[in-house]
Amino acid sequence: MRFASLVIDRRPAPVVIADDLQRFVEVRHLLPGFDGDMIDLIAQVPLPDQQFAAAVQRTDRWQAIGTHELLAPLEVRRNIFCVGKNYHEHAREFSQSGFDTSAQQGELAPPAPVVFTKPASTVVAHRATVKAFEHLTSQLDYEVELAVVIGKPGRGISKADALQHVWGYTIVNDFTARDLQQKHRQWFIGKSLDTFCPMGPYLVSAHGIDSANLNVRCWINDELRQNANTKDLIFDIPTIIETLSAGMTLLPGDVIATGTPAGVGIGFKPPRFLKKGDVMKLEIDHLGSLVNTIG
Repeated sequence: MRFASLVIDRRPAPVVIADDLQRFVEVRHLLPGFDGDMIDLIAQVPLPDQQFAAAVQRTDRWQAIGTHELLAPLEVRRNIFCVGKNYHEHAREFSQSGFDTSAQQGELAPPAPVVFTKPASTVVAHRATVKAFEHLTSQLDYEVELAVVIGKPGRGISKADALQHVWGYTIVNDFTARDLQQKHRQWFIGKSLDTFCPMGPYLVSAHGIDSANLNVRCWINDELRQNANTKDLIFDIPTIIETLSAGMTLLPGDVIATGTPAGVGIGFKPPRFLKKGDVMKLEIDHLGSLVNTIG
């Protein structure tokens, strides 16, 4: 089931998107008395939910999407949790690029998940402009990533139980200023400028999605740059959730970006950085396509 956030009556509203991607129904028409946002829905309705699915099937309140503005799927309330260097080939290309200040000498894959965060202010929607910040950086780079959205809260979650805490999945672009990432010897500033986390277009419920076997791709100006599968993750989603929740409570609506595969700009020799006008198209099986332009 696909969910999205649209602007309706000048406020964000969570909606279910029809299979034809042309129509929607507001969640408030499916849940009597509901007046919240997407995170409120996530907290209130664990999926799969037979009653909710039945309400979707019998509703006659479908509307054409038309000119309704599409927002990021959810208004993130906490920093986005991100995992770095989590595909073997990308870990290798990053290690050999000269931009990695986090690795020990000779290290090609991290011994434990490398975790950093991006603030909520980085999030923008499908088709939104990603700011170039030309006065701050000249080394813009893209990263397609599968993002996990937590539904059931918890701390000390085991790998065996981890997927029970996942509500759905979406796509994020862990956009990065590589020169700032290198200059500051950590990743937060280079990955946290405003607009540096395009997200969407949809939030797809976890039911029926095999997150361990999804094709992940990125095109820059119609050139395929990244092409991998989540089966190549170094640390799988259950391991990531177990690691994050060991001493920290994960909450409904928390977003976890699981890492990017090889093919980013710094992986080329010489590096191939982005500029104003470049178009990024990110695609993951079953989740749709996330398209953004640098401006």
